[in-house]
Amino acid sequence: MFNVEFSSQARKFLKKIDSITWKRITEKIERLQVDPFPSDAKRVVGRKEKTFRVRIGYYRILYLVFFDRNLLFISKIDKRPKVFND
Repeated sequence: MFNVEFSSQARKFLKKIDSITWKRITEKIERLQVDPFPSDAKRVVGRKEKTFRVRIGYYRILYLVFFDRNLLFISKIDKRPKVFND
């Protein structure tokens, strides 16, 4: 099971969303802790790091996996059009 760390953007996003969406996203993150590469995970093209994304309806979670530190780093959570803008 991986430890989870959140970026400041991901933390802010989780604070401002409604409770139903928060529950759906946190359940997905809990599943990612056990299996960081589910069948619906995709590699994000065009990034230096090996960033992956998963869908939760209209929302996306961008994350990195560090096996050496046993860490799942949630870099960004947002709606689909906004999440890929840097």
